[in-house]
Amino acid sequence: MLQPLATIFQADRYPDLLVGLDPPDDAAVWRLGDGRVLVITTDFFTPVVDDPYDYGAIAAANSLSDVYAMGATPFAALTIAALPPDLDIGISQEIMRGLAEKTFEAGAVIAGGHTIQDKEPKIGLVALGFADEDHVLRKDGLQIGDRLVLTKPLGFGVTTTALKQDKASSEDVDEVVGWMTRLNRDAAQLAVRFELRAATDITGFSFLGHGWEMARASGVGLQIHSGQVPFITCAKDHARAWRFPGGAYDNRDYFSEHIAFDTLIPEEEQLLLFDPQTSGGLLLAVPPAKLNDFMAAAEAVQQPAWLVGEVIPGNRILIKR
Repeated sequence: MLQPLATIFQADRYPDLLVGLDPPDDAAVWRLGDGRVLVITTDFFTPVVDDPYDYGAIAAANSLSDVYAMGATPFAALTIAALPPDLDIGISQEIMRGLAEKTFEAGAVIAGGHTIQDKEPKIGLVALGFADEDHVLRKDGLQIGDRLVLTKPLGFGVTTTALKQDKASSEDVDEVVGWMTRLNRDAAQLAVRFELRAATDITGFSFLGHGWEMARASGVGLQIHSGQVPFITCAKDHARAWRFPGGAYDNRDYFSEHIAFDTLIPEEEQLLLFDPQTSGGLLLAVPPAKLNDFMAAAEAVQQPAWLVGEVIPGNRILIKR
């Protein structure tokens, strides 16, 4: 589908486009001069929860996440909205309020946007951020020996699917909404403070899918310790009941040739690592010499951080029990 872009826009014609065409990353990066860059991204999606305010807030956090994944600070955004013409105005306003208040929390301003009519609600942002050129985080910056740190637990997809099936408790919903509305701001600030090189955010392609994108771009392998990977409280219960979204199976089909699982890991726990996330955390590569200080600094600012694996030689992701 995107092949025409590659034939029309050739990277060597745009020397100030540092990231965007070759290779792709979480967001486009444009050199402004004086050591600064502009980070540009966009995202939108249909509702993943029932509450309209939460839906708007999650959409904002998710859209801003790619800015944070590049080590940038968001400053402005434009709305992208498709809303049914017969949708109650109060619901539409709550969606927009959630979107706006979460954007304001991030320190950015919504400066306009575009809305059309559609049968199913869709909401999101075009998000812009500034970063120092020397501190941009990229997918292709992994180095052998780096430790892999995850900043949010997994299991959002299987839980929101359970919600759609009326199989999720109110406690399940509160927990997953709390994580999905959490900004990746503090994690990104820590990454810049410790001068990390590589990061990505975990969204629709799943933990393993996005991990493989980093490994492939960097020409390395990954080793993941499944027992150290965090999940929200209800995720494994919903997994054992096979309440996975279709995207989990799609991710497994697409990425499984690059993944080797320990045979002792149950199938449903394997599939949880392919679970598509909405507004997931950052996957950060931390050099071993910086790991202890990084984890201590994360604890000091109450930023969750889990050590889940390391970068190894090779061209596969190995999942250990």
